[in-house]
Amino acid sequence: MKKQLAEQSILFISILKWIVLSTAVGVIVGASTAYYLKMLAYSIKSHNFTYYYLFLPVAMFLSALVIKYFAPNAEGHGTEKVIEAVHKQSGKIRWQVIPIKLIATLFTIAAGGSVGKEGPAAQIGGGISSLFADLLKFDKNDRKKFVICGISAGFAAVFGTPIAGAIFGVEVLFIGSILYDVLLPSFIAGIVAYQTSVAMGIRYFHHNITNIPTFSSQLFFKVLILGIIFGLVSFALIETLKAAEYIANKIKIWKPLKGLIGGIVIVLFTVIFHWTRYLGLGMNDIHFALNGMASNWYDPFLKIIYTSITLGFGGSGGIVTPIFYIGATSGASLSHLFNINVDILAAIGMVSLLSGAANTPIAASIMAVELFGPALAPYAAIAGIVTYIMTGHRSVYPSQILAIKKSESIEVEIGKEIIDTKIDSNVKNTNKFLLEGGDIINKIKKKRKGKKKK
Repeated sequence: MKKQLAEQSILFISILKWIVLSTAVGVIVGASTAYYLKMLAYSIKSHNFTYYYLFLPVAMFLSALVIKYFAPNAEGHGTEKVIEAVHKQSGKIRWQVIPIKLIATLFTIAAGGSVGKEGPAAQIGGGISSLFADLLKFDKNDRKKFVICGISAGFAAVFGTPIAGAIFGVEVLFIGSILYDVLLPSFIAGIVAYQTSVAMGIRYFHHNITNIPTFSSQLFFKVLILGIIFGLVSFALIETLKAAEYIANKIKIWKPLKGLIGGIVIVLFTVIFHWTRYLGLGMNDIHFALNGMASNWYDPFLKIIYTSITLGFGGSGGIVTPIFYIGATSGASLSHLFNINVDILAAIGMVSLLSGAANTPIAASIMAVELFGPALAPYAAIAGIVTYIMTGHRSVYPSQILAIKKSESIEVEIGKEIIDTKIDSNVKNTNKFLLEGGDIINKIKKKRKGKKKK
């Protein structure tokens, strides 16, 4: 009896400890993210100037410059570096990353760089948490938990999705696994961060979709097919990001000059083809799609190109907002083909791409409920899970650790980061898969013959 009471006492104290700590993280990260969003909104006012994008080469040059000399860990799209810090440095993040990432992202987005807004929020959350963990002399395990709370708080506050943000923080670290020991503090941090940012005047976009058709086998089949298509789009995004980074690494010059080159390429595309809609966050096109306006079939692919060049050549910012754009426009462009309302497919595409590209199907499914209402959730969840599987063993976050195989017919190393994982999907494995499929079909045929004889 004494041992049982001692166990419950320890657990009670642990709960109190993490309630206090995660609440503090939520308040600080929520307030910091609110200030960041206000600064971002102010910087985007530069887009009222017709040719604002002409400053993009200079902005990407400056972004690459400040990152190279002041905080190299602020490079890329933010969340990736925080994941890497959790896995490789027990969550230790240099405080300099916070202001540098913020400045570099504001430069990039203000001039029209195709990036997202959540990258700095993740690094603000992770960086602040890491700083406080050091001040409080936390051990490695507690610091890691604290930083994960910061990721959850930053994601929740930047998109206005407290539950999805909390789950994202514990799901994004591993592919196929969730850190249950961080669930409570992550939920508290996400909810408190969201409420703090709302109290500071931040307003979020929530679009309740109610015109969902009655369930039918035909609609269910269409959603499954859409999941496969979104998976292929997710595959295209990840591979294009890798290709742009590969090309940039092959150019052996000073990194800030790569930013200048990337900016010039985007400006040339924009001037020659008048592709201004693929610049910046692209929130207008996302809203148009969610309000029933169909997109062109090529919109998601041009956004992929713009985003890959921006991030590959020195621009700074997140990747999730471009994922939302690519998913929403992919869905909106397929509405006539599948005979489903534009807003429904745009919403399903938006969360499905997040599920596949970031390998976070649970967070994406919950986000569908928080952003679009419960009626859409079953269809968004099914499409998202299919997208997650179809994307394969790859991610926009190469530092994610692979915890499961997505198919037993593919030989893949478990327990390593995606970037270091070897995948073997050769002819032998394909033959194995076909033979297994043939065995199943033969068994079904034998059962049917047995029933007919009876």
